[in-house]
This record gives sequence, C-alpha cells and structure tokens, in this order.
Amino acid sequence: MVGSASAVGMEEASIQLNHLQVDQHPETADNGASAATKKKKKKKSVAPVVGTVNIEPKERDQEVVATSISLQDDEEEVQGDGAETTKKKKKKNKSKKKKEQLEQTDPPSVPVVDLFSSGDFPEGEIQQYKDDNLWRTTSEEKREVERLEKPIYNSLRQAAEVHRQVRKYIRSILKPGMLMIDLCETLENTVRKLISENGLQAGIAFPTGCSLNWVAAHWTPNSGDKTVLQYDDVMKLDFGTHIDGHIVDCAFTVAFNPMFNPLLEASKEATNTGIKEAGIDVRLCDVGAAIQEVMESYEVEINGKTYQVKSIRNLNGHSIGSYQIHAGKSVPIVKGGEQTKMEEGEFYAIETFGSTGKGYVREDLECSHYMKNFDVGHIPLRLPRAKQLLGTINKHFSTLAFCRRYLDRLGETKYLMALKNLSDAGIVQPYPPLCDVKGSYVSQFEHTILLRPTCKEVVSRGDDY
Repeated sequence: MVGSASAVGMEEASIQLNHLQVDQHPETADNGASAATKKKKKKKSVAPVVGTVNIEPKERDQEVVATSISLQDDEEEVQGDGAETTKKKKKKNKSKKKKEQLEQTDPPSVPVVDLFSSGDFPEGEIQQYKDDNLWRTTSEEKREVERLEKPIYNSLRQAAEVHRQVRKYIRSILKPGMLMIDLCETLENTVRKLISENGLQAGIAFPTGCSLNWVAAHWTPNSGDKTVLQYDDVMKLDFGTHIDGHIVDCAFTVAFNPMFNPLLEASKEATNTGIKEAGIDVRLCDVGAAIQEVMESYEVEINGKTYQVKSIRNLNGHSIGSYQIHAGKSVPIVKGGEQTKMEEGEFYAIETFGSTGKGYVREDLECSHYMKNFDVGHIPLRLPRAKQLLGTINKHFSTLAFCRRYLDRLGETKYLMALKNLSDAGIVQPYPPLCDVKGSYVSQFEHTILLRPTCKEVVSRGDDY
C-alpha cells in the first residue's frame, strides 16, 4: 500500500510540471491545448483551459491506474502471505521431523551429544550468593571469567545431563526382586551409551554404589554376587559421570516401603540446606552446622519404634578436581568442622547421610572399590603381574576409581594378589564398604555444585530431586 500511494504522488507532481510547461510553451501542448491556443483572440487564459481539458481526465486515469496497482499489491501481499505460511508449515514439519529423530529412546540409547546439536548443554539450577557477594551478579569482570571457563562448564553440564537421563530410566525399572549386579550393570551400560564412552575422555567416573540399609557407602557387588533387592531395603544409588575428567558426583536413595519416607526426606532437605549455605568465602564448618540442624530435626518411626535421624559425623561432602573425586577439602555434615573457606571456581559434592544407628561408620565387608593415589610417583615393583595390572589401571582409569567388575570386563583374571601388591606399595588405595551398626538404616542425597564467579550452579539438579 505504501508503494502505490507514493506512485500517485509522483504522478501528481508530473501533472503539475506539465501544467507549468503548458503555460510557458503553449506550442508543445497536446491537440486539445493547441485548439485552445488558436482561440487567443477571445483573450481567455490558456492555463485554466489546459487544466480543464487535460488535467482532470489524466487524474481520473491515474486514480484508475493507482487503484489497479494497489489491487495488484494486495494480491501480491496475499500471495506472499500464503507463500510465507507455506514456508512456515514446511519449517514446522522439518523441525518436527528433526525433533522426532532426536528424541531419546526407551530404554535410552541415543548419545546425549546427539540430542543437543548446538553442542551447548542445559545449565543447572542457578542460585544467587548471599548479600555480601551479590555484587558478583553484575560484575563484567566476573562475567568475562565465566566466558573463558565456558568449555569446562559445558563438559560438566554434558556429564550432568547423562546422569539425569540415566537415573530417570533406572528409577522407572527399579523393583524388588532385582539382582543387584544386574541393576548396576544395566545402569553402567546405559551411562556408556549416553556419554559415548571414549577411554579417559568420557565415561563412568567411579563404580556404582548401591549400598543397602546400614551400609552407607562404597559397596557394589563383585562378580558372582547374588544379593537381591528387597521391598524393605533402603538403597543408596551413587554413581558418577565425567567428560574430560570433569566429574559429576550425584546420589539418591530408594525405598519401596513408605515408612522410610521421613528418613529420605531428612537427608534430602539436609543436602538442599548445604547447597543453600555453600558459597564463595563461606567457612566449611558453617555449612556442616546448618546441615546437622536440619537433619536432626527429623524423626522416623520404623516398625513401631521412633528414631531421631542422625548426621553421620565421619562422612563428608568434598571438593572435586580434574580426574580427582576428592580434591582435598571436606564439607562436614555436623558442626565443629574446619574453618577453611570455599573459593571461587571450585567444584563441590554436597552430600549428606542420615542414620537411625550411631551416626558413625567403620570399614566392613568385602572390598570392591579401588583408586590409584592421585599424587603417587614412580614406585618400583617386583611382581611382573603387578606391573601389568598397573598398566591396565593407568590406561583405562588413571586416577578415577574402579571396581573388580571393571577389571573382569577388561579381561583381567587372577589379579587379586597383584592388586594387593599395588595396595601394599601405596600405589592403589582400597575403599572398603562403610557401615553403621547392623540393623540400622542410612539414607543419602548428593549434588555437584559449581561456585561460578557470578553465581552458584547446582549442575546435577533435576526434576526428581
């Protein structure tokens, strides 16, 4: 419409120009104007005659032309709108096709990297720091630091997305009567698929912990174990994923019997409290005190007897480093811990353990977890079998934790003596199961958090917890 209006204006200007030309040069006018010029003897002005005879028909013609132009424009716009609508429909159809191609299967088998073609993975839950650190939110300097660290954040988010999808699937198939070894191998094989396992660049960060009842941590079935998951069991499912050594450590508790719900709620809320209290320049002991206060405000009635939920005082959260699940700092879950402060850029696993027992664990049962010491130097070995086993560990695990099932999977056999030799030499550290008193129950929840320069990101947060 705008184009047709301007065309009319141009024609009007042209008519006015012709009018002036007729006044100045009567001999150049059209036949009607020439006839008017011949009648000069009557002393009538030429200009009005020209205007009367020639301009009005031209204006009428121009209006017709303008109207037809505007109608053509309208038709073109309508056609254009139709074309655009068709294009939009095609685009929608294409995007639907893409979406259908990129949806996760059931059971999950599509690598997470294929579900996010942009290469950017979902950000975790963002929490702001407390008042004394609020200035970080708008600091351009801190934002620039984050921009430089984005590749690391993205790797961590990829590992977290794998964790979320795997645990969602495992929750859907969990039921009493499952063999614990089948449960662990199903979970681990799903991780391998979704993370596109690739040596030390991407894979499982540590063995799947599926500790039952009074066993708080570090238990996974060895080959041949026939333990079956029962309706009255309280199982801690603790597993990790990593991309380029950037580890997501995250855990939750499963109980089929609803009488254990308050116990699970206690550790879940205590973990959320620890996350809320954590921050740059926060003292670790203050986080522990806040966790204990929330944990021990819960009670649980089990088979007619009421228990106050206790924080297990010798278990902690911890800082996480590259290829290092425990990077040196411990986050207590009771008051009176270290005065050490959290720092900008650090990764932490905030985990809490609530118990109906003594609230204290000790090493017990058959060992399944092992890990090469992070700072170990060259130590000469006499046994050729120990040297060969160390080569396997260096190649496939480096300083990430592993279990005996993982060695079996790689084809290693008759390795227990060599493994003991590596442990005695201080190269490999065994991590036996950690147990409270028999007959008690322990629950656990855990998330990995990142203390970014501008905010706190709960990387492993999901819809489930």
